[in-house]
Amino acid sequence: MLYGVARISTGKQSIERQVRNILEKYPSAKIIKETYTGTKLEGRKEFEKLLKIIQKDDTIVFDEVSRMSRNKEEGCSLYEKLFNDGVNLIFLKEPHINTEVYKKSLETQIKVKLDTGNKATDELMNSIIDALNKFTIDLAKEQIRIAFDKAQAEVDRLHQRTREGIITAKLNGKKVGRVKGITIETKKSKEAKEIILKYNEDFDGTLDNDACIKLAGISRNSFFKYKRELKEELGI
Repeated sequence: MLYGVARISTGKQSIERQVRNILEKYPSAKIIKETYTGTKLEGRKEFEKLLKIIQKDDTIVFDEVSRMSRNKEEGCSLYEKLFNDGVNLIFLKEPHINTEVYKKSLETQIKVKLDTGNKATDELMNSIIDALNKFTIDLAKEQIRIAFDKAQAEVDRLHQRTREGIITAKLNGKKVGRVKGITIETKKSKEAKEIILKYNEDFDGTLDNDACIKLAGISRNSFFKYKRELKEELGI
């Protein structure tokens, strides 16, 4: 089975570009669409559903590596698990880390074991061969790690801009949590915004959207409304 995963962070973004890129290369792919803000794999309901049904020799296509994961540790771990399960992974913008490339790296290992009758010579040459094999695999793994590292770096840069926006707003005497044009704001909404600003991972916190909604004790609609207002206020 061939799947294409397209992911956006907010409903304001267009997912069609990713879908188009995938279908241009793989027109028979079954497209899985999801809107999810955050870096963790947990909570990505559509992707989690796919991971539960994916089977050996199935293929998952991503527009780019960040659509699979924006967390380098989870991304590398998931990549390795799916590879070991026999699932093919394709990244349109980072083809050098496709599982097929990694598989070829494994296949190019030198599998010869010398037995010349001279123990010292055999041990030396076999140790060199083993070292070359390890170097090949380590090099492939490093390329995968670098790709996911870049995806996480993009998120880290967004968090840095968020922090800078908050600091600038405070230095300018602007009260973070109150949106321009709103004259009446309830105590509950103010408290909810403070929680979102402090704990949500979009604002350099550690909680994903679902956990933050529970902590704030508000509806999903209110949560995303408050988060949108905070981002507009901070100019991010």
